[in-house]
Amino acid sequence: MNGGERSGSSPGREARTPARAPARISTIKDVALQAQVSVTTVSHVVNGTRFVSEAARQRVQQAIEELRYVPSALARSLKSNRTHTVGMMIPNSSNPYFAEIIRGIEDTCYEAGFNVILCNSDDDPLKQSTYVRLLSEKQVDGLIVMSSGADGELLDTLRDANMPQVVVDREIDDLEADLVEVNHEAGGVIATQHLLSLGHRRIACIAGPQTLSSARQRVLGYHRALREAGLSVDDRLLRSADFTSAGGHAAMASLLDGSVQPTAVFVSNDLMAIGAICAAASHGLRIPQDLSVIGFDDIALSAYSNPPLTTVAQPKHRTGELAAQLLMQRIADRGRALQREILQPSLTVRQSTGPVAT
Repeated sequence: MNGGERSGSSPGREARTPARAPARISTIKDVALQAQVSVTTVSHVVNGTRFVSEAARQRVQQAIEELRYVPSALARSLKSNRTHTVGMMIPNSSNPYFAEIIRGIEDTCYEAGFNVILCNSDDDPLKQSTYVRLLSEKQVDGLIVMSSGADGELLDTLRDANMPQVVVDREIDDLEADLVEVNHEAGGVIATQHLLSLGHRRIACIAGPQTLSSARQRVLGYHRALREAGLSVDDRLLRSADFTSAGGHAAMASLLDGSVQPTAVFVSNDLMAIGAICAAASHGLRIPQDLSVIGFDDIALSAYSNPPLTTVAQPKHRTGELAAQLLMQRIADRGRALQREILQPSLTVRQSTGPVAT
């Protein structure tokens, strides 16, 4: 035997450590065996379906921890006919407004033992219907909907889904579902009255997409406040765009290039308002010395715009909480009367509005 060779090894082959067998996943039978109880008793402890003595319960819980047993969600859903999962559809995940509502929904669902599947429709009405069908196939227990606009196919798909549903922020005509939204018209009144109180009379409005009920209602509030102040609506001071910073920027540029120059602007959401402020600065205007700007939503970013944005605040986290609570109640009792929760907005004054220049 050569000195460079090792006994028992093959030429050209290194010694290898034997592969470790993958750990076996513990089953409910393993838990029952270790806890010295029946499988039925373990099931009752896990699901809380029947009284189990404290001594037996402790043994089962200890065995679950030691074996790292994870109950099968599929098996539990088959027995209870529930998946403890809800679907949520939003129009645009890049808008911080929706993120703050989602937080309220997730917090409430988590406390109730429900998971949330989030779908983003990218403001595409047709994409909404696809997601509703997908969530139905996933057998979610209920659905929270923030629509992307009017779409007959969405209405039919939601009706066919035959599951508990809550509509948030944007009404869907002819759909029998619980509703949670803010009084958008009152918010439009609050915003316009604030500008009127500062002495402004040439007040423009940059509206959101008029296919959305929330956008239309905010403009109605603007009209109402002007009428109550004895002023007429000047169509030359009206613009409409999508709920994005780019949309607000384009709408403000169009206003400032028009024949009538506003001294103040009510913008229908904060992202649009931030874009509008940027456009005004590009035209050499100072905010608020030359032009006052007020937004709508009070997203977290609005406090850090330049200047900090005066806005109409929506109770976003509370909206999410209520939507989740209504859905939980609907899941528990499909026959209960429909509920319509209308929350009230409030004014948050910062540095983007000021008295009209004399």
